[in-house]
Amino acid sequence: MSEHDDDDHGHSVAAWTAVIILLVAAAIMSFAVLFPNGWVFAGGAVLVLVGVIAGKVLSMAGYGSAQRDRDEDPSIR
Repeated sequence: MSEHDDDDHGHSVAAWTAVIILLVAAAIMSFAVLFPNGWVFAGGAVLVLVGVIAGKVLSMAGYGSAQRDRDEDPSIR
């Protein structure tokens, strides 16, 4: 088994929201590569930024993993 106690790794509303948005963005950007369209690709890139920001904001709002609250060294945050 693992030496780490990461039972709560990624199981949060913030993580799932970010992952779903990023997967949709990756699909849109892939579509834009298959059927060359710069505007669709740029839209997918903007959606990537939205996904990253949404995940961070939700995490800061308390919807992230509780593991960060148990860190011994607060300077890591």
